[in-house]
Amino acid sequence: MRTHYCGQVTESLIEQTVTVAGWIHRRRDHGGVIFIDLRDREGLVQIVVNPDTVDTFAKAERLRSECVLKITGLVIARSAGTVNPNMTTGQIEIVATDLEILSMAEPIPFQLDEKNVSEEVRLKYRYLDLRRQEMQDIMMLRYKVTRAMRRYLDDKNFMDIETPILTKSTPEGARDYLVPSRTHQNKFFALPQSPQLFKQLLMMSGFDRYYQITRCFRDEDLRADRQPEFTQLDIETSFMEEDAVMDLMEGLFKTLFRECIGVDFDYPFERMPYSEAIQKYGIDRPDLRFDMQLVDVADLLQDIDFKVFAAPAKDPKGRVAALRVPGAGAMSRKEIDDYTKFVGIYGAKGLAYIKVNDLAAGIDGLQSPIVKFFPDQVIEIMQRVGAVDGDIVFFGADKAKVVNEALGALRVKIGEDLKLHNGPWRPLWVVDFPMFEADDKTARVAAVHHPFTQPKATTEEILNHPEPSQLLSKAYDLVLNGIELGGGSVRIHDTHMQAAIFKILGISDEDAQEKFGFLLDALKYGCPPHAGMAFGLDRLIMLMAGRESIRDVIAFPKTQSAACLLTEAPGLVDNAQLLELGLKFRKPAVESVQG
Repeated sequence: MRTHYCGQVTESLIEQTVTVAGWIHRRRDHGGVIFIDLRDREGLVQIVVNPDTVDTFAKAERLRSECVLKITGLVIARSAGTVNPNMTTGQIEIVATDLEILSMAEPIPFQLDEKNVSEEVRLKYRYLDLRRQEMQDIMMLRYKVTRAMRRYLDDKNFMDIETPILTKSTPEGARDYLVPSRTHQNKFFALPQSPQLFKQLLMMSGFDRYYQITRCFRDEDLRADRQPEFTQLDIETSFMEEDAVMDLMEGLFKTLFRECIGVDFDYPFERMPYSEAIQKYGIDRPDLRFDMQLVDVADLLQDIDFKVFAAPAKDPKGRVAALRVPGAGAMSRKEIDDYTKFVGIYGAKGLAYIKVNDLAAGIDGLQSPIVKFFPDQVIEIMQRVGAVDGDIVFFGADKAKVVNEALGALRVKIGEDLKLHNGPWRPLWVVDFPMFEADDKTARVAAVHHPFTQPKATTEEILNHPEPSQLLSKAYDLVLNGIELGGGSVRIHDTHMQAAIFKILGISDEDAQEKFGFLLDALKYGCPPHAGMAFGLDRLIMLMAGRESIRDVIAFPKTQSAACLLTEAPGLVDNAQLLELGLKFRKPAVESVQG
């Protein structure tokens, strides 16, 4: 139906006849001549409809925005005063000789160039929202990224292999989405939270380099970087250790940024142990664009009379840490109160602070209601955190978990609010994760990543270690600007090691066989050492596109309550379908008088 995309009609086609098709982006009537900006996925081109083409002009007179047209015409150069340097097609226009209306459009609920359209309206009319240029650009970026992923991995001898969507429910940290079986009533499939077990089986099947761009499902509370269904690049390799996997994935990451958005990382990514990340930044996915760090000061405060600091300073599970914010000493009381409310979200009972007005004047140059409680230690604390005049220093004092989460989040929020970034991109590998974490409520331990992660210990060391939470794993996460983009690990390939891990986790032989029997059986028949990783595609595109929510980079996302405003899903199904599945009837909304 067309010879060219709208955005591809350039000066090279002057004096040629072309046919284009698309939507009316804008229609203007200038003294009897009608101008139409026609739009498709490649851009805009200006159409001129002259009144001497009577039939064509008559059709153009009754058009409005978003009508779909096919136009044939002669490409000419624009006159000097009408050239638009901001458009790829701004040097030319098409003089229409034929116009065919393919589809009329009713008035749309919002204009595509409106800036303040609510997200609710945008999601309800997502097919219109996706017509906007910024959304077209994001979807094109997403396509380019997945295309580059496939090309890179194909060149590295990886095979694209699909894994099941209907599978078995296994405990992986979040709730499964369950699908009732019609042929096996009272039994359920689960939608996969990840292809983890299947990709390990593929390694045991001899496919030593697997990848898949796959859909995953988790029934969990949502936030800006979570969706109930999401896309990830899933990767598994045989006969590769963690350093080799990280090098391979770092190469992929650099290729994507260079080819898709023109960002060149010409340096090796920093690698940081998990313990250092927690100690310095309070979080295992630190945003290194902010130079601020958490500094321990508990050793200086154990013997003071101020119990707010002294008690956690003496507590083996407590922490007292300081966070210096450079140049923020003029912060108002209201701003400090707002930040105090913010850290309260993370369990902090308050937010102590010291403003550094004149450090040379000693304690007299410090402004704070808490300085009087430890006058002998305060100057040494200021020196330890590197404070200078004009700074403000915040303090966290509580259980270590509370302090880490509260000050870690405060560090990022203040960094964003005060624009303290030291650059646009800071990639980081976080390594040496704990193998286990303690659950204070149940007094049990859980796997930090998943129970198939290889520990940095022998089977005997695992079974005999007095504090399993001190054991490290061969796990690694890739973090960019405080966002975890992907994670992976070396997997367990030995049955005795796997049994030891299950024992530490309190998983009985019966439970292990019930949940993971097919994997455990496969381990018995020759399993190669293997390792892998998964990248969150939606989060990656969100960062590359400069967006704040992954809903902006998914064609048809769900809301924060996991609903689709476009299709009104989830919805009710009729009783006949429920009966086929062996499920209970749904009561009618209104009962009849007869009962």
